[in-house]
Amino acid sequence: MTHAEQYSTSVPRVPSAPRRSPRNRVFCRANTGLQNRHRLRGVLTASRPASAGSISDDKAQAAAIAAKIQATQAQIATLSGQVQAADYQLTQLNSQIAANQAQVVKDQAEVTKDQGQLRTQAISDYTNSGSSSNQVTQMFSSNMNTSAARSVYASIATGNVTTTIDNLHTAQNQLQAAQSALQQQQAQATTTRNTLQSSETQASALAAQDQAALNSVNADIQNQIKAQQAAAQLAATTAFNAKVAAAQKAQAAAQTGGVGRGAGSSSGSGVSSVPTAPPPPVPAGVGGAIQAAESQIGTPYVWGGSSPGGFDCSGLVMWSFGQAGIGLPRTSGAQYAATTHIPLADIQPGDLLFYGPGGSEHVAIYIGGGTMVEAPYTGATVWNTGVRTGDGFVGVGRVG
Repeated sequence: MTHAEQYSTSVPRVPSAPRRSPRNRVFCRANTGLQNRHRLRGVLTASRPASAGSISDDKAQAAAIAAKIQATQAQIATLSGQVQAADYQLTQLNSQIAANQAQVVKDQAEVTKDQGQLRTQAISDYTNSGSSSNQVTQMFSSNMNTSAARSVYASIATGNVTTTIDNLHTAQNQLQAAQSALQQQQAQATTTRNTLQSSETQASALAAQDQAALNSVNADIQNQIKAQQAAAQLAATTAFNAKVAAAQKAQAAAQTGGVGRGAGSSSGSGVSSVPTAPPPPVPAGVGGAIQAAESQIGTPYVWGGSSPGGFDCSGLVMWSFGQAGIGLPRTSGAQYAATTHIPLADIQPGDLLFYGPGGSEHVAIYIGGGTMVEAPYTGATVWNTGVRTGDGFVGVGRVG
């Protein structure tokens, strides 16, 4: 067995389960088991050691980078919270400083007002020539007996103003001390905030660098996977074309020797027996069915899906042929039963390829050149791929 043939016989299948009638299977069974085995085994054996190791190393590197990014993002979140707290503290300090400054201005205005009122009152009382009963006025008369009283009043007036001014100075000194303390706290808080902001910026830059590195590693992984898939598809296509050519050669030899058409058509392949009569012609409209199926490349696999929003294997086949005006049953087993089984040597574009007992596990549409279009498994999308004629392949069915 060549490496290519080993690939061609590596179609993934679901784990063994109790067999049921194909007609009772609701949808194709190409799901979890098919998905896992296709991913693990659907590559060339010869290319696996180096490429698989490289991909494994890249995935380990990607995981390490992702973990580093996660830790850095947690650090950024912590720093961001600390910056917000520092901003709030600065806002509070600035509000207190502004309030203190406003209070200083207010106190200064009040004292200035009081000082002016006292002086005005003193002058008014001194110059007032009203009633002689006004004892305050009498203190400012020319009577020598009142000179002592004038002196006392003047002292009192001056003392009141002086006391008020002294109180103002005391209050101002206290406010200035508080203001100085607040400004010092403000400076410290600003320094702390700027340091935190700088750390957050540096962490964000590191996270961006790590993300760029992760993107690069992931892109490399994808490129390697695509290269493996391309090599696997080429090998599968080559193997299938060789197998068809061998089957056609054997068929021609059998016909020349007078042996029936079915002779040698399934030897060693596990393919179900086929009629010896010539196969029916490919029905008109098959080209439209192939075109419809290929128009859905990239559509996600959805178990039970039978519309452009998502397809499973038999849903894609039924929908595609329906677009060409050809009706088919819903399940792969029923589709297998509804088609004419033909030798591999007679395969033509538009014929269906079946897998699993009675075609119950999977179905795809042959599009020519050793390639088929299929909805493979959950997590994948509709694609073109090389025909698999190994593990689980049961035969070709022609519509019509």
